[in-house]
Amino acid sequence: MVVLSELPEGFSSSSSTHGHSPSTCGPSSSTRDHRYDVFLSFRGVDTRLSFTNYLYEALVDANITTFLDDEEIETGEDLKPELESAIKASRASIIILSKNYASSTWCLDELVLILEQRMRSNHIVFPIFYHVEPTHVRKQQSSFGDAMAKHKLKMDEETEENKRSQWGQKIERWNKALIEVANLKGNDINGRFETEFIKEIVKDIYRRLHVPLLQSFQPLLIGMDYHINLVTSWLKDGSSHTADILTISGIGGIGKTSLAKHVYGLYCREFQTSSFIEDIGRRCDGKYNGLLDIQKQLCGDISKTSPIQVYDVSKYTSMIENAVARKRVFLVLDDINSIDQLDALLGSKGFHPGSKVIITTKDRWLTESCALFKKNIKPKHTKHFLHGLNETESRQLLCSHAFMCNHPKEGYEEVSGKLLEYCEGHPLALEV
Repeated sequence: MVVLSELPEGFSSSSSTHGHSPSTCGPSSSTRDHRYDVFLSFRGVDTRLSFTNYLYEALVDANITTFLDDEEIETGEDLKPELESAIKASRASIIILSKNYASSTWCLDELVLILEQRMRSNHIVFPIFYHVEPTHVRKQQSSFGDAMAKHKLKMDEETEENKRSQWGQKIERWNKALIEVANLKGNDINGRFETEFIKEIVKDIYRRLHVPLLQSFQPLLIGMDYHINLVTSWLKDGSSHTADILTISGIGGIGKTSLAKHVYGLYCREFQTSSFIEDIGRRCDGKYNGLLDIQKQLCGDISKTSPIQVYDVSKYTSMIENAVARKRVFLVLDDINSIDQLDALLGSKGFHPGSKVIITTKDRWLTESCALFKKNIKPKHTKHFLHGLNETESRQLLCSHAFMCNHPKEGYEEVSGKLLEYCEGHPLALEV
């Protein structure tokens, strides 16, 4: 048996498209008249390497076809034709109004065109006020006022009457656009975790655009139908226990995370709050603040607020216990490898009735050793062990990655057979 417990460096079980090209993740949800679900308008110098990148990846992972341009244009240049086309080919736009947004004539031209599309074709607009005040955008104060003043100065410095007139017309359109976008209902990030904020944006887009829930890539789920049905049945059993816990166990690379991620994507919105914490074992191993960072993420996810930064595992555990006692939650704790991790993330006081917890681990006996199971009222616990794929499923998975079809290409039958024998039904080995 070949055991690949970790993905190779730089290798991911799901991918997203970066740069100028649109997302190709999953089946497109666009109508025949739209190539993209969302166009991102942003000032690269402010957010390209941070918030915008995180938002783009979240949209792609959520099956929302998104256009993000990979080039920065110099102030004063005209909007590129491909950007105009992308805006017109999108169902919605997210406008990230950051400190230096109005300093870019390109951004302002995008804004004007987006708002024109809103009037002409029911184009949906999602303004995000990224550490700026809506009133500063509306009244062109602070950095927005400074930017508009510089544009007016360039107009005044223009010696050709025709070009000066063009500048004046543009500035008038920009002023009106800034007022209009500031008057729309937008999202303000101030005082909030970016990860939680991005989740809410994605959920809002799902709701407004009716984008279908992401179905995991089929090659990753070959041979998983039985397991998906079993976990789905467990989720929908109507249990009223303090909590229902499902432990999915198996060797590294056998598909535990892929299974949990797929089911979480399908059903997380049916709970009051939810959280998927991936790769816990690796994030904790050898890192002083690893567990604290994971607790902070979990606490923020389920409380939907920015938790107070603390440096004590037991204090975070208490905060988590209080949060899960008040809401029906769905948690996935992926790659647990110690009892300490379970005690820190689950506590011992119990969950709100109807809550569900999935734990993935290589050690199926860890779960019932944690503090939550030492109380008089224990949660209901179900164990599920993942085995390797059978020969037919293994061949399909191998060929889907190697040949983009279900069978070996001519001339590759013998080597494919040797690989199947070598990997012995291990999904990650077959995939890699």
